[in-house]
Amino acid sequence: MRDVAVLGVGQSEFGKFPERTIAAMGATAARAAITDAGIDASELQAAFGSRVYDATITSQTILKDLGITRIEMVNVENACAGGSTAVRSLYKDIAAGYIDVGIAIGVESMTTSPIAGKLIPPDKDDLDGQLGLTMPVLFALQAQRLMETHGATPEDFARISVKAHDHGALNPMAQYRKQFTVEEVLHSRMIADPITLLQCCPNTDGAAAVVMTSADFARRYTDTPVRIIGSSLTSGGYSFHRADLTNFELGARAASEAYEQAGIGPEDLDVLEIHDAFASEELIHYEDLGLCPRGDAVGLLRSGATALGGRIPVNPSGGLQSLGHPLAASGVRVIGDITNQLRGRCGDQQVPNAQVGLAQMLGGVATGLDAGAASVHILARPMRKDSTCCKN
Repeated sequence: MRDVAVLGVGQSEFGKFPERTIAAMGATAARAAITDAGIDASELQAAFGSRVYDATITSQTILKDLGITRIEMVNVENACAGGSTAVRSLYKDIAAGYIDVGIAIGVESMTTSPIAGKLIPPDKDDLDGQLGLTMPVLFALQAQRLMETHGATPEDFARISVKAHDHGALNPMAQYRKQFTVEEVLHSRMIADPITLLQCCPNTDGAAAVVMTSADFARRYTDTPVRIIGSSLTSGGYSFHRADLTNFELGARAASEAYEQAGIGPEDLDVLEIHDAFASEELIHYEDLGLCPRGDAVGLLRSGATALGGRIPVNPSGGLQSLGHPLAASGVRVIGDITNQLRGRCGDQQVPNAQVGLAQMLGGVATGLDAGAASVHILARPMRKDSTCCKN
């Protein structure tokens, strides 16, 4: 297996843009990533694209406007983890030596999708969903359980939203750049007790892209490529195996696989970008990703460790709560944000001297499964000629 590097990243602005097409948003992100990589578009050998709604030849639709044709293009869907799946698929092709350079793109137009302005409806064969177990209800049940088993309070969940919006206020790409107080979050409209409106990610349009290469190819353009040192993607198990509502077993399994490949542990991480479609969900990921022992997530939050300036900042971008969640784009966006953190390019959102970062995404539900997919990527700081790549 060859070393794989992220050479360029790009993103469109996230927000509600019904006048912008999939092709236009995707081309904005792809063009930015190619420019950032410093390569010519003609050098790309493969493309992996992802979107959830109205999906059809996504990569081809986007890249034709950049003059990119006649290369292998593959389009994937994996719910919210679709973009991460595109990254993972490109990673494997490069690591295996099939290609040297390619692009992964995630894009979504929620405001022009069939569910514009609505909750994501359950599939007709999703019995749990048809009986009322929608996404807000699922995470509300988890939040209620966290209150019973972990001593969490509604104020704790609100603090996660406040943290996200504090970070997002610094991000020019975010859909919402407004700060809120705990009281404002708690008194926003109730969605599914105890989750209020300001603890839910908004429907969003946007795109993100990353250019990835073999490490040898990357060194033709830079002597400090950001490397992907751990990559995992897994699916959920049967829900009857699930003994605890306060964890996602597949999320913990994906993290364990990525840590093992990278040869590091959670104590080596400096920054994380994770799935936070609902604020309370973040506490579950703290434990699944090993940031703290089981049962200690609330204490980790209250300590301030996961805020900018803390020991292990989580979602300094503002996360899905502030950036919004253009489903398939989010899994690519988190890779780009971690890459920029390791390059020291995040301005007021920068985590000082970040060397190792983790990008995680969760996606999908189906009756009988604990969840659909989980992906974890671990990236390491640019390798200097006179140093090793990371802490280990």
